[in-house]
Amino acid sequence: MPMKIFWSFLETLQTVIIAVATVFVVRVFVAQPFLVSGSSMEPSFSNGNYLLIDEVSYRVREPKRGEVIVFRYPGDHRSFYIKRIIGLPGERVVIQNGSVAVYQVGGDEKLLNESYIAKQNFSGEISMTLKDSQYFVMGDNRDFSFDSRAWGPLERSDITGLVRFRLWPVEEVMAFGVPAY
Repeated sequence: MPMKIFWSFLETLQTVIIAVATVFVVRVFVAQPFLVSGSSMEPSFSNGNYLLIDEVSYRVREPKRGEVIVFRYPGDHRSFYIKRIIGLPGERVVIQNGSVAVYQVGGDEKLLNESYIAKQNFSGEISMTLKDSQYFVMGDNRDFSFDSRAWGPLERSDITGLVRFRLWPVEEVMAFGVPAY
């Protein structure tokens, strides 16, 4: 009987070790949870939304315009922010009269039709050219977002991952893709 208890204990211990190791690997290398704090991404994401961040995609491909990302704030790497990618490396971003235009490599202008923001008459004028590993990010709630307009471009190395799912609140659970421009 004592030997049976011992083998049962070892089997339980093995199951627990495998489960903990699996959770650790997934949490560190594949996906991680993120809690939205603040209103800078409304109406897309609200304070208290619980999201799942994909940490694998950007290891095999580059970020795309319109994707919502989580990143380390350039001014304090202990803080994480959530914003939408507006400008890609090598592009020039011009903000004027409440609209955003992106001049792609080669000079073609792309005026962004941003259906995901509540209003498009935010203030401020900016013209910024991005370097090879830089991105221009903005919150969807433009009047209440602390973003690249205030602190400049985001370095590729600061990007943590891509927002894939909203898990909370339950009535708003959904997956996210890239908006069409």
